[in-house]
Amino acid sequence: MDSQLTIGLPKVYVSKENKCVPPTNEFIAGTWHVTHSTLPMWKDKRNVNITYKILPADSNGVVKIDDLVSYQGVKSEKVQTVNGIDTPSPGNQGAWDWRGKGWLMIASSHWECLGFGHTDDGNQWVVTYFAKTLFTPAGIDIYSRKKEGVHQDVVDEIVKGLKGFEVKEVTDLADGLFQVVQN
Repeated sequence: MDSQLTIGLPKVYVSKENKCVPPTNEFIAGTWHVTHSTLPMWKDKRNVNITYKILPADSNGVVKIDDLVSYQGVKSEKVQTVNGIDTPSPGNQGAWDWRGKGWLMIASSHWECLGFGHTDDGNQWVVTYFAKTLFTPAGIDIYSRKKEGVHQDVVDEIVKGLKGFEVKEVTDLADGLFQVVQN
């Protein structure tokens, strides 16, 4: 039986098996600010945002998500974008397979929700895990609806929750979280 657990301030939705109860597509839709990450590619970037747009079901009834990442270099005003499509990963609720659009069609990755919820001040957050690809190591991101992110005590509770998964890779990654500049 899945249930809502309260770990400190954030409301976390996980199952007894420590698997994320998948957020609804409606929860995922919209713009998220990447406020914390372990991915080295974000260390010299700022204003990293991901906008998810739910697409109509295809002929097989599969609902995919348009995935637009935008960011700036720390010392640049130019906004860069990466666009792709997220397809639900068969047999793994709360997980998606990303495929790039255009010249990035050759690139793909797998990501999944490790947790999501809201804080007492009404902010929403999501923790995602990205599997290793040819171009990037495995990593974890914390997203927030608010550009300023969640309070540090909430981040601390999220990290504590990640370590509670007792999966060495996740625990190791959680120890390497850094703040992504949002301005």
